[in-house]
Amino acid sequence: MAVRIPTRRTLATVLAATTASLLLSACGDQTAAGQGSGADGAGAGAAKSDAPLFAKLPADIRAAGVIKVGTDATYAPMEFVENGKIVGVDPDVAAALGKHLGVRFEFTSGTFDSLISSLNSGRQDVVMSSVSDTMARQQGLDDKGQKTGNGVDFVDYFVAGSVVYVQKGNPQQIRSIADLCGKKTAVQRGTTFEEVAKTRSKECEASGKPALAIESFPTDAEAQTRVKAGGAVAGVNDYPVAAYLALKADGGNAFEVVGNQIQAGPFGIAVAKDNPELRDALKAALAASIADGSYQKALDKWGAGTGAVATANVNTGS
Repeated sequence: MAVRIPTRRTLATVLAATTASLLLSACGDQTAAGQGSGADGAGAGAAKSDAPLFAKLPADIRAAGVIKVGTDATYAPMEFVENGKIVGVDPDVAAALGKHLGVRFEFTSGTFDSLISSLNSGRQDVVMSSVSDTMARQQGLDDKGQKTGNGVDFVDYFVAGSVVYVQKGNPQQIRSIADLCGKKTAVQRGTTFEEVAKTRSKECEASGKPALAIESFPTDAEAQTRVKAGGAVAGVNDYPVAAYLALKADGGNAFEVVGNQIQAGPFGIAVAKDNPELRDALKAALAASIADGSYQKALDKWGAGTGAVATANVNTGS
């Protein structure tokens, strides 16, 4: 079900916040490992802290002073690489949480569809990468409903839907996702917006129209490049990312967004099912950051303020 795109605070603030680092710059697995983003003075090896929520953290994280974060840093403005450092909405929200927890968040970039496995294997403590909180991910199910893992818990911190983007000027006159039947559509593999495209494809076939010709790529940057080059008529992406692309890529001359948001839902910080102590500490830190205004400030910096949540919750996805 589509919802209307809310009236958004202008994304022009992004222009002053950062120089673009989109598909036209570096991307890929392990593009920037070990880039910290967190509370001042809370370095690795910290065994104690005066931060109000420090005691809520698991003992191993308190001892290390670090929460290891898996992300796919090719996804401006949510997370991307600029001058060798991972920046964006998610690192800035993490920094706000870190001030309440007394630890820093250390982001390491990998391909999106490997992030949950890196969490379940223990390589990362959390995943924070614009991951949509879905019941399937909570239960560890693949797109066919088969059990593939233990699932994860989500601390939900943002709300967004999927949207269609096209080349600037919209040469194929695409008005919405309903116009993509039979047309090449580029998406990133393993994402909820890939599922949105698959759902639309089935709807096309059910109405007697040709299915979408879906092209799935390991990274979002590759999907964007395919649309920019004209190899795909359109791409499907999360709204804040598509809006940022339309504003920034090639000085605003590469893409435009069409139609309304589709299936708006929560993004969550993913935590292993067997780590409820960390999950609850993150939830408390998010609540504290909402209360003191640092959370909203982090979103507004990137023009993403209308995706803010009013309260901290766990596993609200469907």
